[in-house]
Amino acid sequence: HPEGYTATDIVSRYKRMRGHNVLHPMGWDAFGLPAEQYAIQTGVHPAETTRKSIDNFRRQLRRFGFSYDWSREFGTIDEGYYCWTQWVFLEIYNAWFDEQAPSKTDGKPGRARPIAELLAGLESGEFLVGPMGSLVRNASAVTGPIGGEPAGTRRWHELSQDERRAFIDNQRLAYVGESTVNWCPALGTVLANDEVIDGKSERGGHPVLRKPLRQWMFRITAHADRLLRQLDMLAWPASTKKKQADWIGRSEGAEIRFPLLDPRAKSADPKAAPSALGIQDLAVFTTRPDTIFGATYMVVAPEHPLVERVLAFGDDNPGVFKDQARIREYVAKARNRSDVERQESKEKTGVPLGIRCVNPASGEPIPVWVADYVLMGYGTGAIMAVPAHDERDFAFARAFNLPMRLVVRPEGDAPPQFWEKAGERFGDPSYYSAVYVPPVHSPIAIDGLSSSLRGVPGAEDAVEISPLDEGGWCVMVKPPLEDVVIAHLPAPVYQFELGEARPDAGHACNSIGAGVGFDGKESAQAKEVVLAWLEKSGHGRKRVTCRLRDWTFSRQRYWGEPFPIVYDKDGNHYPVSATHLPVKLPALDDYKPVESQDPQPLLAKATSWVETTAGEAGVDPAMLAPDTPVRRETNTMPGSAGSSWYAIRYCDPKNNDRLVGKQAEAYWMGGENPGVDLYVGGDEHSVGHLLYARWWQNVLYDLGHVSTPEPFRTLFHQGLITAHAYQREDKTLVPTDEVTESEGGYVETATGKPVTQIVAKMSKSLKNVVNPDDIIADYGADTFRLYEMYMGPLEMSKPWNTRDIVGLHRFLQRAWRLGVSEQSGEVLTAREADPTLEKLLHRTINKVAGDIEKLSFNTAIAALIEFVNIAGKGEAQTKGDSQPAGTLTRDQLSRLALCLAPFVPHMAEELWHRLGLRDKMGSVCTQAWPSIDEAMLRDDEVEVAVQLSGKVKTRVKVPADASQDAIQSFVLSHPEVEPLVRGKSIKKVIVVPGRLVNIVAV
Repeated sequence: HPEGYTATDIVSRYKRMRGHNVLHPMGWDAFGLPAEQYAIQTGVHPAETTRKSIDNFRRQLRRFGFSYDWSREFGTIDEGYYCWTQWVFLEIYNAWFDEQAPSKTDGKPGRARPIAELLAGLESGEFLVGPMGSLVRNASAVTGPIGGEPAGTRRWHELSQDERRAFIDNQRLAYVGESTVNWCPALGTVLANDEVIDGKSERGGHPVLRKPLRQWMFRITAHADRLLRQLDMLAWPASTKKKQADWIGRSEGAEIRFPLLDPRAKSADPKAAPSALGIQDLAVFTTRPDTIFGATYMVVAPEHPLVERVLAFGDDNPGVFKDQARIREYVAKARNRSDVERQESKEKTGVPLGIRCVNPASGEPIPVWVADYVLMGYGTGAIMAVPAHDERDFAFARAFNLPMRLVVRPEGDAPPQFWEKAGERFGDPSYYSAVYVPPVHSPIAIDGLSSSLRGVPGAEDAVEISPLDEGGWCVMVKPPLEDVVIAHLPAPVYQFELGEARPDAGHACNSIGAGVGFDGKESAQAKEVVLAWLEKSGHGRKRVTCRLRDWTFSRQRYWGEPFPIVYDKDGNHYPVSATHLPVKLPALDDYKPVESQDPQPLLAKATSWVETTAGEAGVDPAMLAPDTPVRRETNTMPGSAGSSWYAIRYCDPKNNDRLVGKQAEAYWMGGENPGVDLYVGGDEHSVGHLLYARWWQNVLYDLGHVSTPEPFRTLFHQGLITAHAYQREDKTLVPTDEVTESEGGYVETATGKPVTQIVAKMSKSLKNVVNPDDIIADYGADTFRLYEMYMGPLEMSKPWNTRDIVGLHRFLQRAWRLGVSEQSGEVLTAREADPTLEKLLHRTINKVAGDIEKLSFNTAIAALIEFVNIAGKGEAQTKGDSQPAGTLTRDQLSRLALCLAPFVPHMAEELWHRLGLRDKMGSVCTQAWPSIDEAMLRDDEVEVAVQLSGKVKTRVKVPADASQDAIQSFVLSHPEVEPLVRGKSIKKVIVVPGRLVNIVAV
């Protein structure tokens, strides 16, 4: 619906009248699935149908009179645009995120830098390669507190060429990663989660498989902190900023490496029995490194690479594992469940992998399981399970009888021995709670407890009482008579329940190992100790992570931007030189996807395009010899690629040499209030398009291509335009054209059964979509514009009702008749301005201006309607020949036309022309907004409340500029007040100008 377009057009026209240079562009986000689906069905190239759709949209927008700068129009499918989309991809590909470099926005650590600078730092020795593939600064503050470099750190020259390439690729902001997708073999395409229902495709009901797929990813998570901090810079709805903050979900913690053991060895020493699986360590991320001593087992996601390594090792070494078949069966089943299903399932399932790793803190070997409650897309796809302090781990441990270790005790005065005993029984279903009875109680009270329980059948066996060396007693309570036992306990006592996880912070206990220990420390202090030890020992590092996942940037579609990337025979990727952009899509004989059990991009069908040489593809000869055979990337970019940066291109759309000219970008996007001044769009984009566009802008800002880090300074969400639909008794919907109005209600035409009118989103299937062409044909574009803005507040969802549009049409007719004779078409003007109407016009102009600034268009229109109605009832003056002339002067009519112009530009232009002003002054759209006289905005009289001894008795109007004494005299002599005080003695009169007069009388 044109609601948002009308809103921005009103603001644009108004701002121009206020003297601003306004950039109000229009373009077309045109790559995407609908055109490709139509091409599959018809064989028509998506470009053809897309261009036709654009032509129709453009025609409709022009009919509304939107004041777009059409010279800046472009589509994301235009070569002159998507070549720069590909260029931006290469900039991201050739960039890395320096966690220590200060941001140019607030000076805090973290910004993108060119890969060339990373290489220079590695070659000079400024940067080192850490043991977990991390980047380490040589002799920096990072390594200082732990006494030097982490164990396993290497210099650049110590790495092989393959290791160097892998390290650099792992630092890139654009990288190839593996993610699990919903693959539908019958449709030959990847489906979004909402397109899959109960394991089958929404379209056609075909089986859907969960498949791992290597795809291009954007490291958006690197900028997570920046994206969070910079929300404070934005004038966005609080709800939208909260959605983004929650979506990013920042977490501080540690990445910890658990050494894997050789599955054939009995030794628990990773040095004596190192892993033979090709993976030496199992890396996890945790926000609670202080609970490391409580990790009693490990869990990996079914998609974790370790699972495949275990299965392959078992195939090569028969007899080592007992559960090969169970693992395969479980993994196959789990992979075909969606992440949502796996997270929401209350039943905990899993299979032991048959391998062990070593808890680096305790030195104990612990088993590794595969379970579907761990997701590959979160953290590292593996967890250290701490069942005593995590609810999901607790449920899993209970289900499979795995050990639990209590390592955090809550606040309280219970002695260490109590916590040892509580820890021994923690998670044991045969115990309910541990109760600490302090020594303030006498042994007689404890003996009394035992004797009193003897009288309750079964209760005597429900407790175990043991004295503590430090004084007091530990009472272990068993179910099912726990309530009876607790009722007999002396008070005060401290009770600690043993049958549920304890995720809260507290004080460390049972946390002493050979290399590190922190018993008794508060959780926050314990975290710091662990983090320092992890860095020093090489077992891990401090890390900030987030709920936000890296952006999957590949689609197995045809209709999208091709990647400027090729691969050599070894699978190494190389960028296409910027001088060879754009990489264009090849023509296909048909657009039907290939039915396959494994994901197959549609572009793979264009074999002559895919198979080429480095020279033909445009790879820099310094990277790859021109005659080297290469394969083009066959995935395409998602629709969000072109839509992530169009605001930048609008500033300089015809520039063939640069993404955007520096002067043009600084003029439109820079200054004191940088970024787009007003973005009107739906809140469905809150954590998609808006977040992606922010990230692209941040990267381009870091790399020096744009002058502001944020693309959209002010954001406003318009509400939906809904429409009536009709519902049967069983809640099924009936298309609008199959319903008849009958006796004040509605019935289904075919059956005569009553249906209920409801409000629903417009959809073609319900046949309740309003075609703007029809409304414009019947009422005109101005009426359409005005009606949508008058329906209610812009931010609210509102139901469309064609019957209501007539009222706005009649208003415009009344406004027109104020200045033009309906019979003769002659201009009607008064000789002199009516003072009352002149004052009301000034107030209307001021009200409309203020409401436009607030995007309160419905109240602005209400003010215009009020003025027109009052002016229409005024007494028309006459000319000398006694012919009717009108109620408004030519000057007043011209100001009314200016006030109407942002809302109804066609009628305002015509009225302006009829007044003879277009030839003299130019279009109404190029005029200044009418000025106001501040004196006209002040009231001659104000209403004040009159109180008698504090109680309001009446309200009277007094002169607005009267002094307090004059107000007092006026009120006391007022005919409505004088009877109230007659015969009374007035002790005091309190006057609050403009508000009240309080008379104290007895």
